[in-house]
Amino acid sequence: MKQGLSEMSDLDYVALFEAMPAPCVVVTPDLVIAAANPAYVEATGKNLDELIGRPLFDVFPDPEASGERNVKSSLKWVMENGKRHTMALQKYDVPIEGTSKFEERWWSLINSPVAGPDGPVEWILIRAEDVTAFVQTHEVGHHLPTEAPTGALAREAELFERARELQHLNVELSEANIRDHQVAVTLQKAMLLTPDLEKHPDVVVRYLPAVETMNVCGDWYDVADLSGGRFALAVGDVVGHGLEAAAVMGMLRSVLNAAIRALERPAHALEVLGLYARSMESALNSTAVKAMVDPSSGLIIYSNSGHPPPVLVHPDGQCELLSQALDPPLGARPKHVPCSQAGQPYTEGDSLVLYTDGLIERRGEDIDAGLNRLCETLARHRDLHPRQMADVVLDELGVAGGASDDISLIIARL
Repeated sequence: MKQGLSEMSDLDYVALFEAMPAPCVVVTPDLVIAAANPAYVEATGKNLDELIGRPLFDVFPDPEASGERNVKSSLKWVMENGKRHTMALQKYDVPIEGTSKFEERWWSLINSPVAGPDGPVEWILIRAEDVTAFVQTHEVGHHLPTEAPTGALAREAELFERARELQHLNVELSEANIRDHQVAVTLQKAMLLTPDLEKHPDVVVRYLPAVETMNVCGDWYDVADLSGGRFALAVGDVVGHGLEAAAVMGMLRSVLNAAIRALERPAHALEVLGLYARSMESALNSTAVKAMVDPSSGLIIYSNSGHPPPVLVHPDGQCELLSQALDPPLGARPKHVPCSQAGQPYTEGDSLVLYTDGLIERRGEDIDAGLNRLCETLARHRDLHPRQMADVVLDELGVAGGASDDISLIIARL
């Protein structure tokens, strides 16, 4: 939003005010008219010379005083509180030029404060929608009431005004949700910084936030260098959405990163993570898989806590699921139980793929169908560099623009 406003820094706000289709008038704290747009001039039947510099209620006297009193009360409240005020449907008659008579009018007024350079309210912008036609349409015989709407008309008028307020509230809530989403995504991306990744040109990562919800989820990835030329890859998924899930994700990722560096055994590292997850209710049932690549032995040593299995793609297109070690999600067991671990031989040129469930899961479809689709795609594009392979996989699986769930993906050429 700030970027968009900066790009509009040269916008002519006077021209914007003039172009507003809704009638708008600006008054000073003394309720003297400072500006009026063409729509306001047309709606009131006055010209600018009759408006500018004149007290608002001298130009538009109210023969019954109630309308003037209501508007003054609203404007005073705006001045004192510095907040916008939406008035209920307001009957405020307009004098007919050249006569002593008044034309009955109904208005929907929104009064907004405009701060000066030093902060306090310096002007008030009045947006005055003429809803006389609405009242006419809903009054039997097209006859306007002389006092206040009654019966069905009063209810409909109230609903009309509340609908306008709800529309405005929905806009504010949408803008707030967008801001929260941007904060959560920024936080999540900051916590996904992976310094060791720069040392591995054949390892690529991708993270896509969810697009069908205003909340981020808790998907993450990690790369950690170990002793003896070994390195470890990990992906995980925290249950839940929003800032809390992003924060829990950051904590679990940090704990697992520290544990694998200290212990250098995937199963032991996940055991530590499981014990940590048991201390936080919001971390329970999170999933994670840790794979350690050992070039000296030609083995991938891995451990899995409730996560979809990694895929090992061979140069001939054969795909193997690393599914020999699989335990329940973190903290799911009543008591702590050691994690299992397995080893998988690999050869030079193989590709190891770790991912979160958003990449393969689809509503109403068995997860095996998603796994098969992933393996077929990886096999077709096995000769691509991991960077191109990752992009093609996301594209062909239909999630390049994001999905209903977060997606984390790691592809490493071994």
